[in-house]
Amino acid sequence: MTKAELYEKASKLPLLPGVYIISDKHGTIIYIGKAKRLRTRVSQYFREGVPHDTKVTRMIENAYSFDFIVTTSEFEALVLECSQIKLHSPKYNILLKDDKGYCFIRVGKDEYPRITAELQKKDDGAEYIGPYMSSFAVRQMVETAVQAFRLPTCNRVFPRDFGKDRPCLNAHIGRCMAPCTGKISKERYDECVKGAARLIKEGKSEIIKTLHGQMMAASEALEFEKAALLRDQIAAIEKVTAGQRVVQSSIKDADVFSFAVKDNTVCAAMLVFREGRLVDKNEFLFKETDSVDEVRDELLPRYYDDEHEIPKQVLIDALPQDADQLEQLLSEKAGRKVQITVPQRGDGPRLVQMATLNAIESLTLRSGRVSKEERLLDEVARTLGLSQAPEVIESYDISNWGEGTSVAGMVVFEKGRPKRSGYRKFKVKSVVGTDDFASMAEVLQRRTWEYEHEGTGQFGIKPDLILLDGGKGQLSAVRAALRGTAFEDVAIFGMVKDDRHRTRGIVGDGGEIALSMHKSVFAFIGTIQEEVHRFSVGFQRQQRKKKAFKSSLTEIENVGEVTAKKLLKEFRTIHAISEATIEELCAAGASYKAAEAVFHHYHANP
Repeated sequence: MTKAELYEKASKLPLLPGVYIISDKHGTIIYIGKAKRLRTRVSQYFREGVPHDTKVTRMIENAYSFDFIVTTSEFEALVLECSQIKLHSPKYNILLKDDKGYCFIRVGKDEYPRITAELQKKDDGAEYIGPYMSSFAVRQMVETAVQAFRLPTCNRVFPRDFGKDRPCLNAHIGRCMAPCTGKISKERYDECVKGAARLIKEGKSEIIKTLHGQMMAASEALEFEKAALLRDQIAAIEKVTAGQRVVQSSIKDADVFSFAVKDNTVCAAMLVFREGRLVDKNEFLFKETDSVDEVRDELLPRYYDDEHEIPKQVLIDALPQDADQLEQLLSEKAGRKVQITVPQRGDGPRLVQMATLNAIESLTLRSGRVSKEERLLDEVARTLGLSQAPEVIESYDISNWGEGTSVAGMVVFEKGRPKRSGYRKFKVKSVVGTDDFASMAEVLQRRTWEYEHEGTGQFGIKPDLILLDGGKGQLSAVRAALRGTAFEDVAIFGMVKDDRHRTRGIVGDGGEIALSMHKSVFAFIGTIQEEVHRFSVGFQRQQRKKKAFKSSLTEIENVGEVTAKKLLKEFRTIHAISEATIEELCAAGASYKAAEAVFHHYHANP
């Protein structure tokens, strides 16, 4: 559907609350939103003359159709929007994906379990507390809990290592209960592990209240040894937590949010306070937008819908549009009253100001860090005549050897830097003999097919610019191969080399563009060309070596490809295979007949 057709359809929507779902021409959901009045909200996207930021503009450009669901209230629309975004993860919604990743605290289920900081949650039957955004905060919590309850941090396995070695230094200075001596009962050890886990989950005040009650009960029951142990644990918790260097506040349990904008990027800074102490800090960057209000409206529902702990208070620099509905949603999820407020007195305004300073500082640092790459990509766009700076660049090179076998390498540069997780390798399948033009066309066809059929990872991303190692021939072959595909509108250029195999210029549909007058672009294109050549040649050599190894073995009578693979996997090199005995060859998976043939081949022809 055209933009005009989408606007006409949106103009017929009811003036009721609900959720709208926008899809691209492949039927993939790219945005989900909520509205108090569906007609007013959705028609704004497709009405001519309405200004939008970069992210929304791109979403509208890719919009092909939309659907909607009417709800009975704004609160119901908010709940439905959250669940649908979590289900579909649309490209243009706030998904809170950042490069730090989540961290967890693991409480093992072994006979003598340990408490450790982990970067991933595994399906191993253990209890995982989290997720947390800050690895520093996780390590600090684990260290505090382990020290307070004097749990071991060594690599010994219990009960296997009971009494094998003397206790370590931690036991002598009172930082470990020394279970390695075998004198600590299983029951006492388990109680300490449970106490440490409660300290992490509930915080200092709750665990001390629990332990104090247990200590009094033990005293009344004349269990003085148990009471003394609990007394020591309370003292240890007080001592360890008092030594933590963190900001203190009269506000006991709150998340503090503030927002700042610079250079078409919004930063949300979040400070986490528990028991009056700053325990964590998170920052989220949202690019291609300058609308702080829209980011604020979307951020809080997304963040707390992702299994994060919900505090008693959310302090914020300005109320989101649906603050009442959001407050109701968080209260229902937490099972208690949750307040979302703009603080006016006490420590609240100071903490919001602290979050604001963190947001501004993050944007300032980012601006200084990436401005060089941004200026470079802007110059690339001007030099090549592109409408905007290419954020994602893919480059391809064909590499072959004498017998007509060809492979290809694909490298990715994102925001001016290599993105090695996006690198891919191809074996040319349909081209007979050495034909770089046809080989390049095949590789780009396969790349496009992956994108059009919901490819994952890098294959699910449409590049802004494609650079081919080659000239007009490669460019023409690829242009013809991509005609009528999703990549037909992608800017494609060939990288031309001089007699010394160095980058000379770049060729496009309008002819060759000399880069000698654009030194930074010349160096950047040269770096990409060298990188893709290095990557493709490395893959070619790897394949050639592998094939050479296989062929030299399969030439031996009674040795097929399966046996050759087994021997190479076990011995790694032909030399090692030639030195092996018949018995060793059999142990590696060869039949006796094949092992005997290999042995006699190398010993008969030294």
